[in-house]
Amino acid sequence: MRVVIAGGHGKIALILERLLAEAGHEPVAIIRNPDHRADVDATGAAAVVLDLEEASVDEVGQVLKNADAAVFAAGAGPGSSAERKFTVDRDAAILLADAAEAAGVPRLVVVSAIATDRFDPDSDDIFQLYLRAKSEADASVRSRDLDWTIVRPGGLTNEPGTGRVRAGASVPRGPIPRADVAATIAALLETGAASRTQFELVSGDHPIDEALAALV
Repeated sequence: MRVVIAGGHGKIALILERLLAEAGHEPVAIIRNPDHRADVDATGAAAVVLDLEEASVDEVGQVLKNADAAVFAAGAGPGSSAERKFTVDRDAAILLADAAEAAGVPRLVVVSAIATDRFDPDSDDIFQLYLRAKSEADASVRSRDLDWTIVRPGGLTNEPGTGRVRAGASVPRGPIPRADVAATIAALLETGAASRTQFELVSGDHPIDEALAALV
């Protein structure tokens, strides 16, 4: 399975790339900074340097050619401007969906964030703008005739993964290790679970495969 991952140098993406490579798949990481190539190479993934804030649908589509799935794991990151919340967290996700449709890639998994639809539309607070950007990107993805899944994790930590989560349309806020988010995405790709489903994800008591199978 050839899987193209946008935001390929992110913490979740690097874990996901290693998981996919170890399972015998072909992960391809889209990165903006060529200096990050060595980190991607170390996971077993192939790196493609492309700035999603500047790229066209055709350019992204060329990377997606012959891919079985695409994953959006990019983000402007803490400390970024309000403008980049929209150019990265929203527009780049929409760009990847556009390119997936154009390239005939059937499967799209998007890493979003918990409670994004509950943003304050009247607030200029940077976090509220981030939630709005994610919410608008998710709405665009849901409108596509793709086999999409939107994962909305809670507070991300760097703790070791437990392999146990809680998943549902709406769950109480809570933390989750990035490693468990990556493992959840890998399971989505390998099993085809949660097709055309949006769900929130935090640490919990259920093995990942069981939690995904229970989603409706």
